[in-house]
Amino acid sequence: MMSEILTCTWAPTVMSVPRLSRKSRAESGVAIPELSGAVLKEHLLAPVRFAEQIGIDCLLIAQRWWGTGDEIEGSTYDCLAMTAMYAAHTERIRLVTAVHPGFFLPGPIAKWGATLDRITGGRWAINVTSGWHEAEFGMYGAELLEHDDRYARSREFIEVLRRAWSGDAFNFEGRFYNLRGLRLEPRPVSHSLEVWQGGQSEAAIAMAAQCSDWMFLNGGPPEKIATIIEAVRKRAAAAGRRVRFALYAIPLCRTTDAEANGQIEKMVASIDPETVARKRARTSGARGMWSVSDDPLTVLDSNEGYASRLIGSPKTVLRKMREFHALGVDCFHLTLHDPLFNREVLPALRGG
Repeated sequence: MMSEILTCTWAPTVMSVPRLSRKSRAESGVAIPELSGAVLKEHLLAPVRFAEQIGIDCLLIAQRWWGTGDEIEGSTYDCLAMTAMYAAHTERIRLVTAVHPGFFLPGPIAKWGATLDRITGGRWAINVTSGWHEAEFGMYGAELLEHDDRYARSREFIEVLRRAWSGDAFNFEGRFYNLRGLRLEPRPVSHSLEVWQGGQSEAAIAMAAQCSDWMFLNGGPPEKIATIIEAVRKRAAAAGRRVRFALYAIPLCRTTDAEANGQIEKMVASIDPETVARKRARTSGARGMWSVSDDPLTVLDSNEGYASRLIGSPKTVLRKMREFHALGVDCFHLTLHDPLFNREVLPALRGG
C-alpha cells in the first residue's frame, strides 16, 4: 500500500522572481514592491492562509540572503522572522524553515526550533540547506567551504540538533562545532526532529541517506527522479534508514492537453538565452542541480519545476502525479498559481 501524498508550497517571502523569458524581462512591475507595516503583513499572510484553506500540508520558508531578482530569485525576508510570524497566524500547516549551516550555529538554532515546536504544538521542521550561492557567504561573513565540506558541516549541524532534541545534556567535539553541556530548556514537544534537505550531488545523496528524513528534489522527468530516489534508497537501506522525497513541480493545468502544451511551447519560445547563461554561471556553486541540459523546460523557472511536466488537462496532470508517487515521491512541492489545478487536481489527489 502506497503512503499518503503530501503537498508543500513556498512561503511568499521572496522580494522578486527570476525573469528568464523575453516577455518577463520586457514587462514592468515584475519585482514585488518593498512594502512595510500592515500592507506587507497582509501581502505575506494572504497566500499562506489560502494554502492552509485548500489543505496544503507544508510551508517551506526559504532563505535567499542575496539575489538579483533577474537570473535568480531576489533576496527574501528573513526565514526565522517569517517562520515566527507564520506560526502566529496558522493553525494546521507544517512550517519547514530553511537554515544554512555556516550562517547559524546549531546550538542556538536548536533552542529557537524547540521554542517554535512548542509554540506550534509540534508543527515545526528544519530544512538544512548547505548552500550553493557562493557570493552570499562573503557578504554575511560566513565561511565558504568547498562543496563537499559544506555537506560535511551540515551533517555535524544535524547531529548536534538531533542530540539536543533527545533531552540529555551532552558535549560535542567535531570538525566544525564544539559544545559543552548543551541541554534544551524548555523542551520541544515533538518526540523527534524532522529534517529536510535539498541537493542532488553525491555529497547530498550521502547526507540524505545518513541524516535526513526528507529530500527536496528539483523538478525533472520520471526517469531522472527515479534514478535519484533509487540511489538514496539503496544507501539509506544500508544504514537501516528510510528517506522520503518531495518533488518540485509547477502545474500548468488547462481544459485540454492541447491547450496546455500550446502554452508551454510559447513559454519555451520566449526563453532569453543570455539570461539563462547568466543563471548557469550564478548557480555554478551547486552540483547535481541546474546542470546543463537539452531539456528547455529546465530553464523556465528557478528550480526546474516545469521539467516535472505536470502539464495538461486535470486528468492528465493527476495521472502524472500518481506515476511519480508510484516511483517514491511522497510530497509534491508546488506553486499555487494555477486555479484549475487548485480546484480540480488537488481535491482528487486527496482521493487516492
